[in-house]
Amino acid sequence: MDVEALVRPVVESCGLELIEVTFTRGLLRVTVDRDGGVHLDAIADCSEKLSRRLDLEDFGRGRYTLEMSSPGVERHLRDPRDFIKRVGDKVKVRARLPEEGGLSLTGTIVAADGDAVTIATEGAERRLAYPFIRSARTVFEWGGQPKPGGPSKRSKTRSGSKR
Repeated sequence: MDVEALVRPVVESCGLELIEVTFTRGLLRVTVDRDGGVHLDAIADCSEKLSRRLDLEDFGRGRYTLEMSSPGVERHLRDPRDFIKRVGDKVKVRARLPEEGGLSLTGTIVAADGDAVTIATEGAERRLAYPFIRSARTVFEWGGQPKPGGPSKRSKTRSGSKR
């Protein structure tokens, strides 16, 4: 049974994009998203619809666990479409290049097409063909810039001491 062919129409009818579906050892994992992010209520509604559809199809011989979620703030990038959608985002990419060996880059995607992605780092721009990329994910930067004149992380105070 083609699990993705069973799951995709239900997910799309919920107005969501199917990112990934896996079924191993009785666990069906479905990862969904939508432009602007997906809310818990949308995931819960779609999970209920998908569960009903799977039950009607007698999926998993009646015994399975359905886990539906969003990709989260730090998303794995797997195919050219993922990179193209994330132009302008900060990413961390690990690659293995024939002439250089292992390579790790953290920077911003400045361009992406069907063949390769271009990442701008502090030093330069680097174009990587997808077959050489071993892993890639977006990088979420927590918090903002420190306020001007505010305490720095390096300042230390001693509790209990008086000056």
